Amino acid sequence: MLERNTFPQKTLIIADRGFESYNLIAHCLEKQNVDFLIRIKQSKSAMREVAKLPMMEFDCKISFTITTTQTNEDKKNGYIHLQVPKKSKAGSKTRRGRWDFPSPYPMRFRICRFLLDNGEFETVATSLPPSFTLADIRELYHLRWGLETAFRDLKYTLGLVNLHGRSDAFAEQELYADLTAFNFASRVCREVVVRQPSDGIYAYKVNFKMAVMLCKEFLRTPNADSEKLLEEIARHTVPIRPNRQDERNLKVKGFAGFVYRVAA
Repeated sequence: MLERNTFPQKTLIIADRGFESYNLIAHCLEKQNVDFLIRIKQSKSAMREVAKLPMMEFDCKISFTITTTQTNEDKKNGYIHLQVPKKSKAGSKTRRGRWDFPSPYPMRFRICRFLLDNGEFETVATSLPPSFTLADIRELYHLRWGLETAFRDLKYTLGLVNLHGRSDAFAEQELYADLTAFNFASRVCREVVVRQPSDGIYAYKVNFKMAVMLCKEFLRTPNADSEKLLEEIARHTVPIRPNRQDERNLKVKGFAGFVYRVAA
């Protein structure tokens, strides 16, 4: 994405855990008008310089040098060795370690660790200047939540958690179809008028799962009434509960082919 695009205006790239890598951070540092804010690991598997830091709130800068060689000089200087497979081809399906810059390569960026309301710490790497305080960094990282919920709707509400074919073309076709349905339902939901209760505890919003189902039925029905669609969606609402937290339940899931799921 960084290689394909130019950024004429100042741009902040926010990424959740799982996206951190030396190569990605280096690309962000080299790109003009780009700053990054990436959540990183803070356990023993974290970056070596981050793993040394105490488990407490702080805001500091770290600097180190990346190298792809293991010479005596590299070891003497304390460089971080990045193992990059030489035999791995660009089109191979195996996981590849990438490094697109010369060796050795000095890196310097900012590490922020802040305490969450549930008592746990969160650590992010950023290139933003010190004028952005720790509270600002925390609020900026929280702005990604709208995209998190959008991916959740794509996976579970639209059904992209399981694909119905094994070929690349079929997967791409299904992906674009669900993205189109998601955009259509989102646009329709913006036009729905939700009546708020006068004595209720919570405000209410459209139940997006029901809205998607009704929009799909609308597209299947010839000469369907759009006003009736808005009225039907308005009947299905859910309360808005701010600051809700749920324990993250991670499960490893494999790919299940369509024929297998039908037989089950």
